[in-house]
Amino acid sequence: MTTLIRHPYLDHPGPIAFAHRGGAAEGLENTAAQFRRAVAAGYRYIETDVHATADGKLVAFHDATLDRVTDGAGRIADLPWDDVRQARVAGTEPVPLFEDLLEEFPEVRWNVDVKAEPALLPLLDLIGRTDAWDRVCVGSFSEARVSRAQRLAGPRLATSYGTRGVLGLRLRSWGVPAKVRRSAVAAQVPVAQSGVPVVDHRFVRTAHALGLQVHVWTINEPGQMHRLLDLGVDGIMTDHIDTLREVLEDRGTWV
Repeated sequence: MTTLIRHPYLDHPGPIAFAHRGGAAEGLENTAAQFRRAVAAGYRYIETDVHATADGKLVAFHDATLDRVTDGAGRIADLPWDDVRQARVAGTEPVPLFEDLLEEFPEVRWNVDVKAEPALLPLLDLIGRTDAWDRVCVGSFSEARVSRAQRLAGPRLATSYGTRGVLGLRLRSWGVPAKVRRSAVAAQVPVAQSGVPVVDHRFVRTAHALGLQVHVWTINEPGQMHRLLDLGVDGIMTDHIDTLREVLEDRGTWV
């Protein structure tokens, strides 16, 4: 496997194991309790998502609304933090502030999906105030959003591609001279999108030639984990944190 280190965030021996939402299969996604379980299992990279409340508090939460995974309701962007903090994931666990997570888990590196534009500036402000530049990689489906983050923060911020950036990289892997953003440090991608394969030997080879790591989401089946690692991907995001750990232990690459 080619190991590429273009940013301190990526300084990790062997393939990177990401706990997706802390390990969403446990049913307590994006909660401090689940993040503690992932850290106790040996994970040092955690994927999460952020939204901003109506009064500008940055919360680790995937959905735009509280309804699916909590006993609360309503759009986070329309609610003050005092309301959001009352909601309980699976009826038991509070919605965490991302700032509190940075403080509680000082050795963890966070892959942060910025789910909405109002969360971007609070996130960059938080990274700056806590000097967490080496601990956070910012991603989004919106290439415009991650490009803006990169322009505002400069090279000290690690970013991955949005959907448009991934498309450009896929086209280049097919020999089409598409433009790609060179400031990204990773392509974080699904195995396929809308029935079109994304991750194959050509895609990984093209990314590595540009100095990019390839991180694949969300992979929960051990056979597929092995196949992707055989292709040379640099990281895997999973809901099933015990499964990925076992696969990497079997390969002698769990760190």
